[in-house]
Amino acid sequence: MMLTPVVRKGLWRDVHSSTHLRLFFGSGGSRAANIPSSNTFFRPFSVSAEHSTYLTAFRSQASFSAVSGVIGFCLFLAGFSIVEGSSRRSIWVLTSKKGVFGQWYGLNMRCLAARVNYKTLIIICTLFTLVTVLLWNKCSSDKAIQFPRHLSSGFRVDGLEKRAAASESNHYVNHMAKQSEEAFPQEQQKAPPVVGSFNSNGGSKVLGLKYEEIDCLINDEHTIKGRREGNEVFLPFTWVEKYFDVYGKVVQYDGYDRFEFSHSYSKVYAQRAPYHPDGVFMSFEGYNVEVRDRVKCISGVEGVPLSTQWGPQGYFYPIQIAQYGLSHYSKNLTEKPPHIEVYETAEDRDKNKPNDWTVPKGCFMASVAEKSRFTNVKQFIAPETSEGVSLQLGNTKDFIISFDLKFLTNGSVSVVLETTEKNQLFTIHYVSNTQLIAFKERDIYYGIGPRTSWSTVTRDLVTDLRKGVGLSNTKAVKPTKIMPKKVVRLIAKGKGFLDNITISTTAHMAAFFAASDWLVRNQDEKGGWPIMVTRKLGEGFKSLEPGWYSAMAQGQAISTLVRAYLLTKDHLFLSSALRATAPYKFLSEQHGVKAVFMNKHDWYEEYPTTPSSFVLNGFMYSLIGLYDLKETAGEKLGKEARSLYERGMESLKAMLPLYDTGSGTIYDLRHFMLGIAPNLARWDYHTTHINQLQLLSTIDESPIFKEFVKRWKSYLKGSRAKHN
Repeated sequence: MMLTPVVRKGLWRDVHSSTHLRLFFGSGGSRAANIPSSNTFFRPFSVSAEHSTYLTAFRSQASFSAVSGVIGFCLFLAGFSIVEGSSRRSIWVLTSKKGVFGQWYGLNMRCLAARVNYKTLIIICTLFTLVTVLLWNKCSSDKAIQFPRHLSSGFRVDGLEKRAAASESNHYVNHMAKQSEEAFPQEQQKAPPVVGSFNSNGGSKVLGLKYEEIDCLINDEHTIKGRREGNEVFLPFTWVEKYFDVYGKVVQYDGYDRFEFSHSYSKVYAQRAPYHPDGVFMSFEGYNVEVRDRVKCISGVEGVPLSTQWGPQGYFYPIQIAQYGLSHYSKNLTEKPPHIEVYETAEDRDKNKPNDWTVPKGCFMASVAEKSRFTNVKQFIAPETSEGVSLQLGNTKDFIISFDLKFLTNGSVSVVLETTEKNQLFTIHYVSNTQLIAFKERDIYYGIGPRTSWSTVTRDLVTDLRKGVGLSNTKAVKPTKIMPKKVVRLIAKGKGFLDNITISTTAHMAAFFAASDWLVRNQDEKGGWPIMVTRKLGEGFKSLEPGWYSAMAQGQAISTLVRAYLLTKDHLFLSSALRATAPYKFLSEQHGVKAVFMNKHDWYEEYPTTPSSFVLNGFMYSLIGLYDLKETAGEKLGKEARSLYERGMESLKAMLPLYDTGSGTIYDLRHFMLGIAPNLARWDYHTTHINQLQLLSTIDESPIFKEFVKRWKSYLKGSRAKHN
């Protein structure tokens, strides 16, 4: 029999012959068939008529080189007669870079064994066994497993399992030997490598790569446990993540685990086209204001979000309301038209079609003419103590419900939902009172006001359900996984009229105009939208008492109102936008939003604090609003907006470098105004800065905006400014 060790992708292959045994001692030269000369491999061979080869690899150690020569010489004298007389024995082969023997020897086993004295052979074998045990103990104490670089780079656990199971087939091994160079790059593209090794008991089980544990002293202050493999030291990512403020997670692609590392967590949106006042507002088509946990609910009376960011009681925050409107306006431009299902119009229909309304005893339902609307409507009378008149809906796809409503008395319109919560039924009641929101068992209540004149009620049932179930007394809505599966039916109680009952995929324009109308109704005589909550920006700043204005609120409100005007040509919206420029002209101390930096540069404050804070993103939003107004109002009406805009842009170009840290951006200038540590912008604010500059670069040709966009984008990938 002849054994030839062949290394291919971490596997050893044997070739049958007749009566000779070929062994490799000592130095690992070029004859070592893909074994790198820098490594030492200690491998057991199992010899039999139908043998298989198993191996365990250990890290090289300098002392093994001399020992390998001694063992090789002893084996040479012994003539390997231990193989004689048995069909299966184990012998050890040690290969090393500095071994004594570095050539292949063909020995006639029977002839050599005959020349050795039996007692001498026993002594030699005993010594060999002792040395083997010592070597085994020494090798096993080194926990690290070292594979050749070019082999380990292509290993994966599942790949090793498959190869081990198929290693009994020489045909498969030959095929893999031919295909390995082409296959490895493809595997590396799918997922990062995972290094493993075969055990010596069967070859099919994979042993994970083991590392030495090592203490890592951090800044001479504390110690953490790391892992060491050769000259490489690995630190726990839980520590790396916090220390360097980076991000990573294990994800799975095509059945393979992969670790994805990122220097930042926020992304920049590409500017689709030059900005226009009637187009998409920045990247707001991706905003979902109503699902924010700091939005308590969408008010049933006002139809806009109620915020809890700075107080659990809830308050109307003009910035949030404007963003709610702008996001739905932008979605309406970028999304496909909604699917709308009409369930009731009260008009004459096919006499043969069954009536979908259920009218219990003691209740009344009829189609009547409504002169003010020049159409028929549904009149209903249903006592509060009754089941109410109900309309079967059965919609399982869409969850935006809309209906025209007029109450003659107190009443309610309720919607029954089948949910993902064990298919339980939840009922959302829209009641003719001013209660904000309530939740009891499986009933959710929203006050929608008296509704004694015709109005349209449009509600997102998904949002209303989740805000109701997640209702809490804290600033944040409790997270919940509940979702509606089916809109089962609508129930009406009290006395009133219903018309145009529909369910649709979206209702973006209804949300947009709810925000626009709120802004018109709630603008004060000074042209501002006062914020009725106390705001403490930070240590060193005086608190802003309820009633303060925000330049960011003014700017985003103007952008909303301009779009409402361009859609409707209703001058009510344009007039409101023009009045909104008034707070820009007054200093913060005069109940305005203006600050002056270094007695030279006008700045419009998101938070008009004392001392001034110079928040960057709020200032740029205020400028975008002024741009929308000056472009829409024309030369005469837009004169004041144009002047405010131009002074603000001059300040931005002069002060923009103050917000660059060399690796990120700064939220405000408190470090300059208060002499404290800078307030670094989070990555989501950093990308907001970039998105704003991208927009401004399409309406102003100054190269500074594109230069800063390019540099600030690079910070997201870990780039840093050069040092001295």
